[in-house]
Amino acid sequence: MSLTTLRLKAEPATPESITPYGTLITPGEDGTPFGPADAPLELGRGTPRLYIMRLNRKPLLVRGITRHSRVTQCLAAMGGRDWFICLAAPQNPDAPESPDPARIACFRIGGGVALALKRGTWHAGPFFEAESVDFLNLELSDTNETDHHTARLDQEFGTVIEIVP
Repeated sequence: MSLTTLRLKAEPATPESITPYGTLITPGEDGTPFGPADAPLELGRGTPRLYIMRLNRKPLLVRGITRHSRVTQCLAAMGGRDWFICLAAPQNPDAPESPDPARIACFRIGGGVALALKRGTWHAGPFFEAESVDFLNLELSDTNETDHHTARLDQEFGTVIEIVP
């Protein structure tokens, strides 16, 4: 199968542009009550896990896209570094369908914010231009073993996405 490369410009993430996929969490004053700028978390199907993951740079190419159907996931780059992620909105988090590559969007996430993905949001990344970046990651303790569903865009659709910074 020959592959088609879909070049997607990484758009700056805003709270409005991220809404179909989750919540962009921006800094707020301490003591502010819970509201729409906060992420509604779904962590009740297991033991929550907050950890720091160190990732090394990889090419800005998406061959597969992953989702977690049991949990929301939160990511934030440490050290104030910008990063990239490609997202497809969840249609039905419990159904096994793969996302349409034409419905995938790529974003540049600022280093001073966090991203909370809705349960079932398809995501590829984090990607970045530095040699390595540490990320805070909030998910369940067994997410990567029992709730890690990947759709191979290259194999299923003959498509590879190139992120254009």
